[in-house]
Amino acid sequence: MTAHTVYRTFETTERRQWIRITEDVQRAVDESGIAEGMVLVSAMHITAGVWVNDDEPGILEDTLEWLDKLAPPSWKAPANEVARALGPDPGDYRHHRGGEDNGDAHLKNLLVHHQVVLPVTDARLDLGPWQQVFYAEFDGGRRKRLVIKVLGE
Repeated sequence: MTAHTVYRTFETTERRQWIRITEDVQRAVDESGIAEGMVLVSAMHITAGVWVNDDEPGILEDTLEWLDKLAPPSWKAPANEVARALGPDPGDYRHHRGGEDNGDAHLKNLLVHHQVVLPVTDARLDLGPWQQVFYAEFDGGRRKRLVIKVLGE
């Protein structure tokens, strides 16, 4: 069995940002030389995630809006009454008592997840016709890493 590891570093310009990394993951598979196996893609930070979905701006924007309703950012007004009701009591995340302002980003990580495992068949990512792989940043503006681990034969 072959194992190949690649690290990527991101420093996003936006606090929250979707970055398509499908090509990076396929490049790691190419570098590994495997034909059959799996690839693990994992954000190495607790305020980021990895997600597979369609690369369509509306879906990406809708998803971020939905995540904001489930884990409202404290640095902007709640989107609606549901978001207000889902906010923490007594009105701000307890995590912020230590000086941070990214409590919502930690919860978004729980919803999107920090990693995915993808199949490799005939030396190609075996994705559906519209599927793309994204690095999901929820607290950007500083350097963060991602690991791509390819395993197979």
